[in-house]
Amino acid sequence: MNKCFASGELTVQPEWVDYNGHMNVGYYVVAFDKATDALLDHLGIGASYRQECDASVFVLEAHLTYDREVMLGDGLRFSTQILDHDAKRMHVFHRMYHADEGYLAATNELMIMHIDLKTRRSAPFSKMVLGRLQDLKRDHDALPKPDAAGRVIAIRRS
Repeated sequence: MNKCFASGELTVQPEWVDYNGHMNVGYYVVAFDKATDALLDHLGIGASYRQECDASVFVLEAHLTYDREVMLGDGLRFSTQILDHDAKRMHVFHRMYHADEGYLAATNELMIMHIDLKTRRSAPFSKMVLGRLQDLKRDHDALPKPDAAGRVIAIRRS
């Protein structure tokens, strides 16, 4: 396959637009959360998994880049790449594109932990989930690491 997982499409809603006339920074998180939900559903660990298994995933760390504006009514398209995983965690990289013009609008890098909701502690993924995660990661192994992955926030001094 060797391509990112198509993790959804959305449209910029009126309540997402700020006084600058573009999508507000907080709604990028909302939009990327929808892409994360699509990935979790694909892996079998979405909302129904939470109900059935009393387990879920929590985001431990998130990094966003804002590469180009999107405006009211713009269509958005998301792709997701699994960068790494272990028995309890997955390292995920989302890209948000303008659906019509194709430009990269933003990126979102996440570290996600599997959680046993009875103990509220980390727990290993089930064998079924780990197998799905390994299959998707294997598909993504041939992809280049995104330039924005692993970035550090800092003021660069000359």
